[in-house]
Order: sequence, then C-alpha cells, then structure tokens
Amino acid sequence: MRAVGIIFSNIHDHNVPELARIRTLGSIPFGGRYRLIDFPLSNMVNSGIDTVGIITKSNYQSLMDHVGSGKDWDLTRKDGGLIILPPFGDTDSSSLYTSRLEALKGITNFLFRADEEYVVMTDCDNVSRINYNEVIEYHIRNRADITLVYKKFERGTYPAKNATTFDVQDGRIVGVNYKERLQDEYSNVFTHVFVMKKSQLLNIVLDSITHNKRQFMADVIAENVDSLKIMGFEHKGFYAGITSLQAYYDSNMKMLNADVRHEVFGDRSVFTKIRDSAPTKYGNSAIVKNSMIADGCVIEGEVENSILFRNVKVARGTVVKNSIIMQNTVLGENCTLNCIITDKNVSIRDRKVLSGSENHPFYIGKGIMI
Repeated sequence: MRAVGIIFSNIHDHNVPELARIRTLGSIPFGGRYRLIDFPLSNMVNSGIDTVGIITKSNYQSLMDHVGSGKDWDLTRKDGGLIILPPFGDTDSSSLYTSRLEALKGITNFLFRADEEYVVMTDCDNVSRINYNEVIEYHIRNRADITLVYKKFERGTYPAKNATTFDVQDGRIVGVNYKERLQDEYSNVFTHVFVMKKSQLLNIVLDSITHNKRQFMADVIAENVDSLKIMGFEHKGFYAGITSLQAYYDSNMKMLNADVRHEVFGDRSVFTKIRDSAPTKYGNSAIVKNSMIADGCVIEGEVENSILFRNVKVARGTVVKNSIIMQNTVLGENCTLNCIITDKNVSIRDRKVLSGSENHPFYIGKGIMI
C-alpha cells in the first residue's frame, strides 16, 4: 500500500493572519520547538510515506529553511523524499493558485511521475497524530473512491464558527455542509485529510481542467456524493484545529496537560529540525511551574503555565504566566506578562506590565520592542 503524500502549507493562512503575515501557516511555531508542518509531515513518515510534496504559495522562505532537504524526517533520498512544489496555477506560470484544485492542477507532472498507488493529502491547520495506514486500509476495505477524515465534536467544543461538516450514514458521506455555527449536538467536522488512488485524483484534476472547475470541496466532493463512493474515517484521537489566534493559543495551552502531551508526542515521535542549542540555564531566583521550556533559555524570573521557545531570556524579577514566548525573545527585569503571545525576536524592556486574557490573548509581532 505505497502512498505519496501531499501537504498544503498555505491553504488556511487566513485563519491566523497575525502569525501568517510573515510566514506560511505550516511554518508557524508551536509547542516550544516545533512548527505546524511537523505534525502532518511526521504522521506521513511514521506511516511509511517516503515521498512527500509540499505545496507552497507565498512567504515560504522560513518553511524552506525549516524543512531543508528533509534530513530531520529521514526524507533525504535519491528517489522520492521531500519535494517543494511550485505555487503557480496551471494556465499561467506567473500567477499563484487561488484554490486547492488550482494547486493540484499545477502539480500534475509530480503526480504522473509518482510510482505510488495511493495519495494522502493533508493541510497544516491542525495538531493531531494520525496513522495514515489505517485510513488507507479503511479506504481499500470499503472499496471507496475517496476517503475523508473527520472528527466528531460536541456542540460548543469546536474552536471556529465556520466549519465543513459531513452527514455520515454507515460510514458513507451522504452530505457536505458549510455551517457558520455548529448547532447540532454532535458534528462531523472535516479535518482536511483526503485519501484516494493516484489515478482517481488525476482523473478528478484532468476533468476539472476540462470543465473549468475551481473548488475541490464544492465542485468535486459535494457535487459527487451520490455518484462517487465517498467514505468518512472518524479520527478518535486528539485533534486541535488552528482556526484563529485564540485557537492557536488554546491549542498550545493544551500541551501543558500531561495526558495530551503524551498522546501527541508519545511513542511515535514528532520530528522537527534539530538545532545545537545549549541546555536551559536556571538562575538561583528562577521559579518554573507547569511549563514547557525549550533549549537555550536563560531564566532568572518566574514562569508559570507557559511555553518558552529556544533562546528566551527572562530576567530577574519578571513573572510570565499563561503565555507563549517565541524564539529569541528578551524580557527585561521586573516585568509582568499574562496571556501574551510574543513572536520571534521581541524585546520587552524593564518594568513593563502586559496582560491579555485567556479568552483574548495579546499578540506582539516579530521584532517589536516595547
């Protein structure tokens, strides 16, 4: 059951415009030392998928710096491996794609060259651990044309107002809905994971070119629930959708729960780019409680219920609570931060008091000095 992987790094940039203004969604930092692309990419590697194409669009320099040749995911290979795919549409090599279907039209040569029988496509807008082999086996067992992965959410637990949901009967998707609010007691929310035969995907893409179709979900999936056998695979494990800055904050905070952390980062590793950083240094006055601290930090103040990325400096007398502090941020003496998200290379001078709330975290952009 060999499969080729396709990862869309930009499809949901609009979800988190604050963080995606200078980078792709896939390269947004997460969980202290990871990027969002690490999760789908690691899922593919752990599922034995060794040919992975990453579709880019804009602001992807940091993404390329992060994934490099794929060495840290064991994807440096002469045949297959990690391949960065172009961001252009199919009809005009100077214009960027505007939809998933247009992006797929632009990579038909990549698909034709792939030897694998199946295709697994996924986005970077979530944190989860999925064994794609189980999805492929389910797809084959049910003789499906397309299999889509969904997560069942109780009313009020999905972190976004808008969602694509499925009506599922005996495992088969019989309806596709675009809901502004999830009013049902339970909703089957699409996780943006697709599985199908490569030949099926190529037929869909070539047919869409012929008939000038634009949207994969609306023009292919929703329009063909009767004519194609489209199955739904329920993902029952942890799933965090990065649907807004608030959802990003909440998803990071969930990593402080030991059970969630074990499920996400447990026996099947999440791989990321390895950096040779010194261990974190804790001063005599340092107090750290229930936090994730990456390498290279220097902590002389107090950190509680927070996530610190690499090379963060917390000076004496400074208190950081319920916050996400990204790489190379410097916090001066006697500061107080609560419910703050700092991007990379932020500098906060002495005696500053900054506070958001758990329902409205305060974001500080990259390189800003306060």
